[in-house]
Amino acid sequence: MDDRSLSETIELAKKNNQKAFNNLFEEFWGYLYNYQLKKNYNQDRAEDISIRAMAKAFDRIETFNSKYKFKTWLIAISNNIKIDDYRKEVKNLLRDRIEYPDSQKIIDETLSPEDKLIRNQKFEDLLTKIKSLKKDYSQIIKLRFFNELSYKEISEITNQPINTVKVKIMRAKKILSEKIKNGEKFYK
Repeated sequence: MDDRSLSETIELAKKNNQKAFNNLFEEFWGYLYNYQLKKNYNQDRAEDISIRAMAKAFDRIETFNSKYKFKTWLIAISNNIKIDDYRKEVKNLLRDRIEYPDSQKIIDETLSPEDKLIRNQKFEDLLTKIKSLKKDYSQIIKLRFFNELSYKEISEITNQPINTVKVKIMRAKKILSEKIKNGEKFYK
């Protein structure tokens, strides 16, 4: 996207144009995610920070100053989110050490096993691919497209800001599209 079309897209996004938000997401997702991945060395954390940064940017798009680069603004937002997370982690760690000096926290990061389904129909294939998404993405996709809920209703059910829901839906649709395009198989 050249500078002129980027400026036009940002101006449309400031007017709540959903297509402009989608275009900005498509244009900058990879850059932001890869930046956070290099900083975090953890795909889930990089993705979480990137999603929250995009959602926050979309929430506050009207504050963007065009004399700065958009991707620099996104990086600043994502770095602030990372710093806030770090501060919360340190605060919780210190609190836990004071409250429970003899205990250690064990974090269980095991993933739940994926469903084992045999594809016989295209619909079953789609369901399989949806189920292969992260639980959060899978839930949001099902609520939006199978239960036909609005962004607001999904926001209330999942206890997440509306723009976070929108970004997660965009991200989940992109991942699904890639899985379908690549003909990814899920046999185990």
